[in-house]
Amino acid sequence: MKSVVTIIKELWESMYLINRLALYEIKIKHNNNYLGPLWELITPVFFIAIYWFVFGYGIRDNEAVDGVPFFSWMTAGITIWFFVQPAVTQGSKAIYTKVRMVSKMSFPTSVIPAYVVISKLYPHLFLLFIIMIYMQFAGHPVNMYYVQFPYFIFSMIMLVIAFVLISSTITTVIRDAQMFIQSTIRVFLYLTPFLWVTNVLPERIHALMQLNPLYYLVEGYRAAFFGESWYLLEHGWYTLYFWGLVGVLFVIGSVLHVRFRRHFIDFL
Repeated sequence: MKSVVTIIKELWESMYLINRLALYEIKIKHNNNYLGPLWELITPVFFIAIYWFVFGYGIRDNEAVDGVPFFSWMTAGITIWFFVQPAVTQGSKAIYTKVRMVSKMSFPTSVIPAYVVISKLYPHLFLLFIIMIYMQFAGHPVNMYYVQFPYFIFSMIMLVIAFVLISSTITTVIRDAQMFIQSTIRVFLYLTPFLWVTNVLPERIHALMQLNPLYYLVEGYRAAFFGESWYLLEHGWYTLYFWGLVGVLFVIGSVLHVRFRRHFIDFL
């Protein structure tokens, strides 16, 4: 527990630094592009169009899901993917790719994967805002369930940070782990109901799929967008499972990070 307290304290005390570094990360990433940070919006919009054409128009013939047009239904959920996928892949390699920062740092190493994750939050919030505007014209206006968004955004951040604390430590020690993460993260695009409907699955398979924590976040986003329910309350046991899993991952990540960080320079 000492490691957990240490990491929480470091992240809390470094919140301002994490935010500054996150903004700087966004700036330098697109420094040589004419459109700059707009690529953070253009790229997901392009993929959303492709996914809709293949899975919505091509496979489902644009059939609605519970009365919601497939494009709106898909967009409401897949927004999460454009945060999770880059945050996990880049957060996992954050420590060993920041060699100079690690060797000359004057702040805790736990800040490094955290600020990389937060750098992906700003494009997500911008994309989410654009989708909210679209929903107003698609027949799904702002409703009281929108107040759930801050909760689910916070939940998403905590899940990813807990995971990258583990993965960024392991990939620094065992570099091949990064290749494994990059390969397997793509599988979650199809193991999470971003593009397919869950009610067609057998009950046992459906229950098994719910072990994926992204499932909780996707359904929460959709419940907020379409004014369906107070998802975190009406699915109380699922909420407890989600936070239990996040807690376990955070404990493991904290212990690993604190134990190995004094040796990071040696591994680098």
